[in-house]
Amino acid sequence: MQSAEPRYWEDYEVGRKYPLGSTSFTAEEIVEFAEKFDPQSFHVDAEAAKSSLFGGLCASGWHVAAKLMRLFVDNYVDKRTALGSPGIDELRWLKPVRPGDTLTAWVECADKVPSKSRPTLGVIHEHWTAVNQNGELVMTSKGVNMVRRRPV
Repeated sequence: MQSAEPRYWEDYEVGRKYPLGSTSFTAEEIVEFAEKFDPQSFHVDAEAAKSSLFGGLCASGWHVAAKLMRLFVDNYVDKRTALGSPGIDELRWLKPVRPGDTLTAWVECADKVPSKSRPTLGVIHEHWTAVNQNGELVMTSKGVNMVRRRPV
């Protein structure tokens, strides 16, 4: 979601939470994603999933992360100043995501530091959080993003 003015590294506030929005999961999309990328029985076969550790069909954690990434890009990243990411430091799937679940997520600016080698960019350390419709925490992540600094 683009604002009228670009959001530069200097504009991020440590401690501020930025809403990412919500996304829902259907049984069909859970199975479709898993058949392509994570074909474990509890993701692709509702009947087999009943006797699994999860007790029923659940989304692949990678599916959850991918849908949250879409929210991140659509509702948080400023495409004029975002420069990519060197990776994530931590990713936790804390509770299964089931067909019919709706996740609501946000990202918190946990820290920010100027680049030591590139004065035109800064680094943002972010904590992602997602809860289901019952307010139960289902995923957390700690990541790093590079953002353009305000031109002098």
